[in-house]
Amino acid sequence: MATQTLIYLFVGATFALYIGIALWTRAGSTSEYYVASKGVHPVLNGMATGADWMSAASFISMAGIIAFAGYDGSVYLMGWTGGYVLLAMCLAPYLRKFGKFTVPDFIGERYYSKAARLVAVVCVIFISFTYVAGQMRGVGIVFSRYLEVSIETGVVIGMAIVFFYSVLGGMKGITYTQVAQYCVMIFAYMVPAIYVSMMITGNPIPQLGFGSEVSGTGQSVVERLNGLGAELGFTAYTDGSKSMTDMFFITMALMVGTAGLPHVIVRFFTTPTVRDARKSAGYALLFIAILYTTAPALAAFARTNLLSSVPNASYQELPSWFKTWENAGLIGWMDKNNDGIIQYGPGAAFAGKPEFTGERGENGERLLKNPATPAETELYVDNDIMVLANPEIANLPGWVIALIAAGGLAAALSTAAGLLLVISTSISHDLLKSTLRPNISEKGELLAARLAAGVAVVVAGLFGIYPPGFVAQVVAFAFGLAAASFFPAIVMGIFSKKMNKEGAIAGMVVGLAFTFSYIVYFKFINPTATAADWWFGISPEGIGTLGMLFNFAAAVIVAKLTSAPPERIQHLVEDIRVPRGAGAAIDH
Repeated sequence: MATQTLIYLFVGATFALYIGIALWTRAGSTSEYYVASKGVHPVLNGMATGADWMSAASFISMAGIIAFAGYDGSVYLMGWTGGYVLLAMCLAPYLRKFGKFTVPDFIGERYYSKAARLVAVVCVIFISFTYVAGQMRGVGIVFSRYLEVSIETGVVIGMAIVFFYSVLGGMKGITYTQVAQYCVMIFAYMVPAIYVSMMITGNPIPQLGFGSEVSGTGQSVVERLNGLGAELGFTAYTDGSKSMTDMFFITMALMVGTAGLPHVIVRFFTTPTVRDARKSAGYALLFIAILYTTAPALAAFARTNLLSSVPNASYQELPSWFKTWENAGLIGWMDKNNDGIIQYGPGAAFAGKPEFTGERGENGERLLKNPATPAETELYVDNDIMVLANPEIANLPGWVIALIAAGGLAAALSTAAGLLLVISTSISHDLLKSTLRPNISEKGELLAARLAAGVAVVVAGLFGIYPPGFVAQVVAFAFGLAAASFFPAIVMGIFSKKMNKEGAIAGMVVGLAFTFSYIVYFKFINPTATAADWWFGISPEGIGTLGMLFNFAAAVIVAKLTSAPPERIQHLVEDIRVPRGAGAAIDH
């Protein structure tokens, strides 16, 4: 069967599965819509959390980042997985015991303030829309390559699918859909990894193959990769370019950002008991670790294959997959010295992502603009190609290519659905029910939630079709802002009886304002700044850690200068921390 036919079959079958689950699990109450009636088994919740967390960035981009950044790419593995340990130990059980629906719900009740709740709602909406824009764009890119439609058409199709099961099913429908999506994406990720590991090292376990010898060379995978890079003028794969300070701050920002992301936290409100919340966090870490421990191996295998498949050669000698992905805009070549040969060397080939001029060169290649000067490299390779194109680079069967297409779409759609639900619940429950219209009926609140989800899907789709400038920096924004805003407020809300509403609001505003300003300045106003221009050598990707520290400092200072929280709030904090995790959660 032709590869394209297999792609249509695999993608169509998975979409039919998601829609069928949504029809089977449609929500009939606000409790089902917001938290799936708090009845999700911890194993299933762990799988759904894994799917919710493993977005297009994890599935498509992370291995590509590691493939090209080498040692520096390890910050993503340490930060994102470490965040789940932090979440499981310090936050999830206590938040579940508190018994509310959303993160702004916790902030508003714990800090006895509508103002605090509104600040939290603003944070949720900004972080979630920032994140979901990248997911919708990822859906469009995968559709564009595999289903042979435009990116805009791909985004619209993705909008329709997400709209159906998020608006109809709410958290109940999304949870069971994400369980199915986790199974699809982890199978799609592991099958090519196992195939390629066998081809390169003879070992079927990618994690072990990563430490094995490349067949017939007598060199380990990393030694082989370092050697290939040195031959072409690149720095060693195992060498890093970032300072230890910056590595620490980026890792910490990703870690506490993970623990503060609202669409991740809300998953732990869906379990029956506090003990189950802790268990589901452990299961989620296990399910996520399957992909995250495979990513470094897949990155090394894919880069080895790429450097071996695209040598210093003429355009006519390139394999067919190169020209396929060239048309998708994820790989490109500019013949800077007009010798007809693809040149490798240190430095990026282009200043940012190159733009296609719409014309072809003498060799038939796409003519690009926006070249980096000076640079010896003529080849542009997008990070996303390393996972998506890996089966084609390795010449794997057509059904594996179709599986990757289904997995990439599952990763982007699962996270998009979780983020859109968080946006809709924040608007309907925290803004409407808890602030503007406290007397609204449950039926009216459920209708408002669905309308908000529908509007959010449309806005997210527009961001995917007309991406604003910040989409490319989604990690820096989403994780930095979550680290600098929610994490301190949640931690102090659980572990400090003396933290009051004035301190929490001041901390969130200071952390948010500082982190947002720093990222905007160094990403957009002064993007050419070097490490010497950064505060203490901290990059914009890691500044959320400093914003978090400013949040803590401002909150503590303001709390000391203002009145203590009411007695009932102090008793509430004590009750949250009482170790009664084995029993049913107590709603307050």
